[in-house]
Amino acid sequence: MKKILAILLAGMMTATALAGCGDGQSSNEPSNNETNGSGAGLAELDADGFVDAAELGDEQDASIKVWAPDAAVSITQKMCDAFAEHYADKNISISVVAQGENDAATQAQSDVDAAADVFGFASDQLDNLINSGVISECAYAENVIAMNTEESVKAGTVDGKLYYYPETTNGYFLVYDKSVVSDEQAQKFEDVLAACKAADKRFIMDAGNGYYSCIFTFTGGVTIDGYADEEQTVQNFVDYDEDTAVATLQAFAQLIKDYKGTFTSLSVDKIASGFADGSCGAGIDGVWDIESDSAKLGDNFGAAKLPTINVNGEDKAMISMYGYKALGVKSTTKYPLTSAALALYLTGESCQRQRAEEIQWGPTNTTVSEEDVVKNSAALTASVDQSKNSVAQVHITSTFWDPMANLGNQIINDDWDPTNTDKTKDLLTATVNNIKDE
Repeated sequence: MKKILAILLAGMMTATALAGCGDGQSSNEPSNNETNGSGAGLAELDADGFVDAAELGDEQDASIKVWAPDAAVSITQKMCDAFAEHYADKNISISVVAQGENDAATQAQSDVDAAADVFGFASDQLDNLINSGVISECAYAENVIAMNTEESVKAGTVDGKLYYYPETTNGYFLVYDKSVVSDEQAQKFEDVLAACKAADKRFIMDAGNGYYSCIFTFTGGVTIDGYADEEQTVQNFVDYDEDTAVATLQAFAQLIKDYKGTFTSLSVDKIASGFADGSCGAGIDGVWDIESDSAKLGDNFGAAKLPTINVNGEDKAMISMYGYKALGVKSTTKYPLTSAALALYLTGESCQRQRAEEIQWGPTNTTVSEEDVVKNSAALTASVDQSKNSVAQVHITSTFWDPMANLGNQIINDDWDPTNTDKTKDLLTATVNNIKDE
């Protein structure tokens, strides 16, 4: 009986698939979240990335709220106005409100009713959004998969289901004043620090922030594997050589000590202001600050992947954390079809190209990624290059950040002895164990 049922089911699925092929025309029936989210196939898009109006069903007079970071509020509102105009018969009203991606998940979970219908967030917050039931499955999974890089899609997939619409890359790299640090000097950390010291300028890194201080361990091979356990009851670390990891931590600590007064641990927003007042020569900053950093330096703005650091005679590439920013649709939105269509449009090829051109956000869209808008941008090129020396910012437990921040604060402390191998080894062991604790 089971075999007969299986054969009948297979036949039904085959018939459905063949019917879906048809003549290549889109269906006149409106899609719904459940159907599209289960992978119903590609929705037909026009040249600007809009779905057919039938996809919005009978939703009329929709009032949609969108969360976007400060730097993207203006351009997002412009895009949302274009969306509303395209579906003028639907009488859609869209308001864009400033809300940083780092806080979006927390805000949405604390008051889901007040949360935006479409909200931006960083990829490492996805687990919390899913577990709290705040986010819907991606209603246009096949379109998202077809348009975006494999890595960005993988970061938004849990238990085989895609939950978000990738919007931009989210990583950091070296930024520098070319009148202080040459392009050649930017390749080695030792040279960057020497150039900044010679010019009496600061090198700024937020070394007391686990998001950045993880460079110290990652470069030494102590990296995490966010894909090993999607439920993430504990943080997974790859196998590593302890001696290499300890030697790398010591190399960082020694350089920082040697360049005391030049190496400065400050929040990343101090880099742009430092460029403006002439106090900063270089720093580690992210794609979110490209516009402000480059505006302060003009033709002297430089960007490159993170420099190497010499460890026992070997120049080692610095390894960073690299993730994505994405849009999610609130599970309790009153307008699920309109919100899903809006999220797809805002993360589509046309809008990703526009953001890359106007605010220099790195695209996840495979077409835009290969265009001159990326290739002719030093910052976007640096971001792509650094992504090749990075660890995926996905499925990260809450226990990761504080111990990693503490490690950073320890090795930059004036009292830290870079030559004390045993103490450095104890710090590394304690950090890993504290992160693994549930």
